[in-house]
This record gives sequence, C-alpha cells and structure tokens, in this order.
Amino acid sequence: MEHRLPSPCVVILAGPGASGKSTWAAERFAADLIVSSDRLRALVGAGEDDIAASADAFALLDVVVRQRIGRRLTTVIDTLGLDAERRRRWLELARDAGMACVAVAFDTPAEECRRRNRERAEKRIPADALTSQLRSWAVAKKELPGEGYDDVLEPTAARVVPTVFVESTAAQARQSEAPVGLRFGLQLSSYTHPAGRAGMAEWVRQVAERAEAAGFDAIYVMDHFRQIPQVGRAWEDFLESWTTLGYLAACTTRVRLGTLVSGITYRNVAHLGKIAATLDVLSGGRAVCGVGLAWFEAEHKAYGWPFPPVGERYALLEDALRLLPVLWGPGNKPFHGKLLDVPDTTCYPRPLQEHLPLLVGGSGPRTLRLAARYADAVNVFGDVAAVRKAATRLGDRPVELTHLSTTLVGKDHEDLDQLIRTLRPRNVNPAKYAESVNAGTTDDQIGRFRELSEAGVAEVMISLPDLDTIDTVADVISAFRV
Repeated sequence: MEHRLPSPCVVILAGPGASGKSTWAAERFAADLIVSSDRLRALVGAGEDDIAASADAFALLDVVVRQRIGRRLTTVIDTLGLDAERRRRWLELARDAGMACVAVAFDTPAEECRRRNRERAEKRIPADALTSQLRSWAVAKKELPGEGYDDVLEPTAARVVPTVFVESTAAQARQSEAPVGLRFGLQLSSYTHPAGRAGMAEWVRQVAERAEAAGFDAIYVMDHFRQIPQVGRAWEDFLESWTTLGYLAACTTRVRLGTLVSGITYRNVAHLGKIAATLDVLSGGRAVCGVGLAWFEAEHKAYGWPFPPVGERYALLEDALRLLPVLWGPGNKPFHGKLLDVPDTTCYPRPLQEHLPLLVGGSGPRTLRLAARYADAVNVFGDVAAVRKAATRLGDRPVELTHLSTTLVGKDHEDLDQLIRTLRPRNVNPAKYAESVNAGTTDDQIGRFRELSEAGVAEVMISLPDLDTIDTVADVISAFRV
C-alpha cells in the first residue's frame, strides 16, 4: 500500500527503542528532513548513546521542530514519541502552520525489540530502560488513534512520499482503458550547460535527436534575446530563436519546428513572414509560426526597441495575423492594415506547406478573440479549468488548443523525489518547487495530460527542468500513441 502525503507535512514516529524508526525514516526521507533525538544527543553530548545528554537533546529537538514547522518545512520527528504531551505540542504546531500531520506507529513485538537491542554494537539501551519504553508504548499505541492526526500509519503497510505530485489516477486509468491521441512538443527555454558556448551546437543537436527518438512531435524555442527572469539571469547564454530553428531543421528529420512565440514587436512583420517561409522550405515543410503580443519591456529597452502601449500591440498582432497568410500565398498584392502598410507582398519561395500554421500565444480575452478569428492554434497556460474556459471563447471556427507547462517527470516516486531535491533552487520549499514544475511520475503525467486532452487540448508543449529526463518522457508519450 502506498500512502501519499502533501508537502510540507509533519511525520511523528512513535514506538519503543529498537522498533525500527530510524531505519524506516532513513529509507524514505532525505536526511535533512529528519530531526533525530539520537543525532542531537551526539551534538550536545559525547555521542548518540550519551544518556546523560538526553535532557539537553530533547530540549534542542523541541526548538528545532518548532523552528522547522514555523517555516513550513517537512519535518520527520525521529524519537521515541512516547510522551503524549510532546506529541500534542507537535500536532498543535502543525495545525497552526496549516500542515498535515501523521503518526507512524512502530508496533514491533517486544521480543523482537529486545533481540535487536542485544545485537547492537552501539547505542544499546539498558534492559530496564527498554522494558519501561515497551510499557509506555502499550499505552501510547492506544492513544494515537484518538489524538487528531490526519492518519496513523503502520510502517510495514505504508510507503510515504512527502512531496506534492500531480495526481490523476482516474484519468490515467481512462487513458489505459480507452486511449486517446495527443501531440507532444518540447520547448527549449534554456541553453546553459557545462560545455559552454564551444559545445553548444553539439549539445543542441543531441537534445533534438533525443527528442525525436523519444517521440516528440515538435520542438519549440522561446523568442527572446536574453534569458527571461522566470527562467534565469539576463547574462546566461541564450540563442536567437529563428537561427536556432534553422540549425534544428538540419539536425532533425521529422519534428515540426516553431517559436513559442515570436514577439510581434521584435521584427518587421513582413520580414518575419519571409523567415518563416524560408524555414518551411529548408525543413521540408515543418515550420510553425508562433506569434504573440510581446510582454518583456526590459528586453525592448535593452535592445533599443520601442515598447508600444498594449492597444497598439494588439493592433499590430491583428495586422500580423492577417498579413502573414497573404505573404505566404501566391502573387504580390498589397496589404493595408491598421498599422502595417506593405505595398508588395512578394515572398518566394513560398512555404512548402499549403497552409503554414499560425499559432497565437496567450490566454487573455482579446488574444483569444484574435485567435478565434485568424489563427490555426492558440497556446494557453493553466489548469484544466482554465483550458475549458479558454475553449468557450474560441467560437465555432476550428482553432486548435495547445497547452504549455513546465513538467518534471520521474520514473517513480523515489526518482521524482531525488529530482526535486537536486533541481530545486536553494531556499525554495520542495513542495513549492514540485508544484511550480508540475512534478509527477510517468503515470501521474499520463493522467494529467489525459485530463487536458479531455478539456480540448490537441497538443501539449512541455519545458523540462532537466533535459536528461527526455527518455523518461518517452514513456508518457507512448501512452498517447493510438
């Protein structure tokens, strides 16, 4: 049986000495989550078996537990847990912090505890002290169920995973029983890697080849000129988007290639149309032209571009959505829009695709109205409810819904826990980080993407916090190949 806990949470271990508490905790939790009375006894005394230091160790344990819970950090309290008053205080601290609190009851038979204790080379408990603990445990195990915990678990019947995971078990089962198809795109949002700029071309090529092998249908790149604050620092290595797509066209054979999305203020729109048409020809008809309102004012200022008011940018976006198909079509008829005036729309060679897809990025009402009128697809963010709300604003014209999210995928819960511990920024609570990257196992993600598909999404674009997980994502993608 697996028991999942939210993170942060408080886990109180309760049981006599030699009942297996420390071993159980070490197998399931990172060491920095465990507050151990034995380790604190070594800190304030001559060692973990320095009984004379017990009072100081327990006083320090109470301070550490109070501070950790006050900061809403997952806290595993590894001590006897036989003192009802202490347990009550820990539970109250958890409730005051709005945290889940469970007790794990180690009801190991008395003779087994005595046998383990006799075989210990270190930290052997005096026989009379262990007998006293066993008596106290007989009382405590009856009290635990009525003390108000979220649950009282048996260690042999529980596998505790103290992290927030995406959890869509029912949807995962639906996908297994009645599979639906879904396209997958990989978004590249960062280019920092140990080899630096000298090894960047080879690294990008390897990522693209692995993405194709994993089954991704498309590769998208952000259209920025320096890293955005949501991802990293301005001075981190960051490749220009359309140049990168041209390189990817030579590195791949199957995946579609596009921007997610090109800021409409960054280029002359007619020039953007020429760039996209060229990519389509050189990639064998695999280009996708993503466009959006442009939001990064600091980037505009840094590069000396004007940053028009939002109304003007919406007018420019509408002109672009009307102009680009004209550029990609036959002839050279002029275009006159609200802001754009293009006397000659000659663009040869024309795209290989009879209709080069136009994708609009954004979930705002005005953006959705423009997408509903002019675009082939619209890319939105958010949960299933947000996707359904966006779908209601697209009207009757066929417009595909696509969805972008940061996604961390682990092979199983242990793998996912390790990824979260490794990748989370310093001073960021593991739970908050897990939530921010939609952390989940392959089964969890299959369920999440099934729910998005049921809400109307035709393609999910995912940004991976760790590109080494591409091969794991392959198992998710394969579940949607019908």
